[in-house]
Amino acid sequence: MNLYGHSQSWLMVDCGATFQSPLEQRLDKDPHAKVYDVVAADPAFIEARRDQLCAIVLTHAHEDHIGAVTEIWPSLGCPIYATPFTAEVLRRKFYQKQRFENLPIIEVQTNQTLDIGPFTVTWLAITHSLPEPQALKITTAVGSVFHTADWKIDKQPVVGKPFDPSTFIAMQKQKILAMVCDSTNALKPGFSTSEKACEKGLGSIISRAKGRVVVSCFASNLARLITLVKIAKANGRYVALFGRSLENMVSVARRCGYWPDDLSITHSRHIGYLPPHEVLIIATGSQGEPRTGLNKLATNMHRDCELESGDTVIFSSIVIPGNEKPIEKLVNALRNREIEVYQSHACEEVIHATGHPNQGDLATMYDYVKPNIAIPTHGEAQHMQANANIAQKQGVPKQLLGSNGDLFVMAPQVQMKRKFVATSRIAISKDKDR
Repeated sequence: MNLYGHSQSWLMVDCGATFQSPLEQRLDKDPHAKVYDVVAADPAFIEARRDQLCAIVLTHAHEDHIGAVTEIWPSLGCPIYATPFTAEVLRRKFYQKQRFENLPIIEVQTNQTLDIGPFTVTWLAITHSLPEPQALKITTAVGSVFHTADWKIDKQPVVGKPFDPSTFIAMQKQKILAMVCDSTNALKPGFSTSEKACEKGLGSIISRAKGRVVVSCFASNLARLITLVKIAKANGRYVALFGRSLENMVSVARRCGYWPDDLSITHSRHIGYLPPHEVLIIATGSQGEPRTGLNKLATNMHRDCELESGDTVIFSSIVIPGNEKPIEKLVNALRNREIEVYQSHACEEVIHATGHPNQGDLATMYDYVKPNIAIPTHGEAQHMQANANIAQKQGVPKQLLGSNGDLFVMAPQVQMKRKFVATSRIAISKDKDR
């Protein structure tokens, strides 16, 4: 959750939920630990100023950017701006929560510019791992901020158009005051791998597999889902989805025109009756979560299919810090049944591609935009420090580093006491004065 303030008005950019480590791991560390359904930014600051909140602007449909909107919006009641794909995902989230308010969702298009209170917002196409990811240029009377959201330089995305440098090179003439930038992969050298590269790596493993193949990936990675169904079609395999979130994502993609007409999905109830060499299952649970499709398959508890010796499971995902133990437990359960397991960090083939910028991507973007201030966000302290170091090396005059809840004054107050303020991620805090 990011807040930009100017002229006694506020603009919220994204409103996500955090990734939680599994319950059993939290209880191992603290038997008295409280467990919450949603962990998100503390909205107390902006709830106290709800009359000054002009809107919520959503950059894309990933859970860590929209996951808490259903929890927080009812206390704010402001308009929500999103592209059509993100808007459809959000509407379904409200429906699943059985909240049927007349939502004030305003759909916007890439390259559209709108005045929202004292803010002029332009939506800019950028590449990530799902449809319609947007960066934002937010302009006020005292300066412009380039808010990257999640991004990477991908010249061969599976969904959407390739990364277009001209959009960001043009910003040099616009004298961007500050660039608020994703730091997730700032410790990784080189450039991010293109999503297209996964097609070759996954295709190689699946083509030589003799039995059933199960691939676990993040449900929101629509590009990966399309790639897997294409590979299955090329190898004479039928595809089933094990997980509601996967089914929902494919449904949204079909409604919004992103799912290819020639790619079909088989009902999960039918997949168990097919010969093993004709089966490809896409399952939720790559982080070792209980009650997910992959966990049920690993423990032989899934109602629609049983895995056997010689089958293959591919983790087309990263290991999110904090999930190491449950993933290890899941992998051991599979290998104990003589099921072959592939994990991205230990696999020669490319079976997962990040959606975030490596050091090369970051340096290139700073060279394109040439902001006066760099404000790293998204990541732990070491990631944001690495991002700041790259910005400094690329000639950005000033870097601002902070913790959750910190406020940055990015432009001096003028005579009417206007100011431009942004936060990095706002964390839950008992201290209401932060």
